[in-house]
Amino acid sequence: MDRSNPPSQRPAPPTGWKRLVARLPVHLFRIGLGPLFGRRLLLLIHTGRLSGTSRTVVLEVVEHTRAPHSWTVASGYGPTAQWYRNLQHTPQATIQLGRRYHAVNAVFLPAETGAAIMARYAATHPRTAARLCGHLGLPTDGTDAGYRRAGELIPFVRLDCDPACHRPRAAGRRTGKPTT
Repeated sequence: MDRSNPPSQRPAPPTGWKRLVARLPVHLFRIGLGPLFGRRLLLLIHTGRLSGTSRTVVLEVVEHTRAPHSWTVASGYGPTAQWYRNLQHTPQATIQLGRRYHAVNAVFLPAETGAAIMARYAATHPRTAARLCGHLGLPTDGTDAGYRRAGELIPFVRLDCDPACHRPRAAGRRTGKPTT
């Protein structure tokens, strides 16, 4: 399936007051309330491809792996979403989860991998997956095969943590143990 030509029924990103509401989580992260979202949402801090300035967007974590640390996110508005295009230009970024920051590199996943990710997501979050596909105008019949077809149309990005980001704690570095 070709993701560069998304389905025509996919809605445009919100504008006006709906955009303000959609951007509210960004402001909550900025004032230190990121932990309210747990591990379900992350703040992506990336570089604008034209301006070169810092840009932020809050995204849902679709999958997370611990070893090595990586977070998978989806571009519901397709490959034309600004954050997606910015990461294509400059894949190095920073994410904030709760109060922790992680340096990451973006890896753009193929459609087949996206299909498998969407099927796993739908098995874990069936109602959310159904609402998401309905909102985005993606075809699905609620079956595993239907979610796989929808997942082929959604661009997924894996954010791989910089290896230096998760090194073992040094002695005396807030480990709770006194140094001698």
